[in-house]
Amino acid sequence: MISLFKKYQSVIAYLFFGGLTTLVNIITFAILQPIMNYQFANILAWIASVLFAYVTNKLWVFSSKTHGLLALFKEMGAFFFFRVLSLLMDIVIMWLGISVLNANPLLTKIIDNVIVVIANYFFSKWYIFKSIHK
Repeated sequence: MISLFKKYQSVIAYLFFGGLTTLVNIITFAILQPIMNYQFANILAWIASVLFAYVTNKLWVFSSKTHGLLALFKEMGAFFFFRVLSLLMDIVIMWLGISVLNANPLLTKIIDNVIVVIANYFFSKWYIFKSIHK
C-alpha cells in the first residue's frame, strides 16, 4: 500500500492541491461574476488561482528545488507561460459555454476547471517541474 502511495504521490498531491486551486478559482469567480463581466471575473479568478497553484505545486506536489534566482525565474516563467496557455483554453471554454450555449456560468466554470486541471498537470509534469522526474 505504501509503495502504491509513493508511486502515485505526485498525482495524489496534485489532485488535492488542484482541488484547492479549483476552489480558489471557482469561489473567486462566483464572488466577482455577479458584479462584473464574466470574462473579467474569470481572469481575476485565474490570477488568484495561478499564484496559489505555483506555490503549492513547487513546494508540495513536485517538491521542486531551484538553485539561484535565475533558475527560480526560469521555472516560474515556464509555469506562468503554460498557465497562460490554459487561460486561453479557459477563456474559450467559458465563451462557448456561456455566450454560445447559454449555459449556467457557474456550471460552465466547474466543467471548465476539470479540463484545465488535467491539462495543467501534464504541463507541470512534462515541462515545468520535469527535472525531478529524471
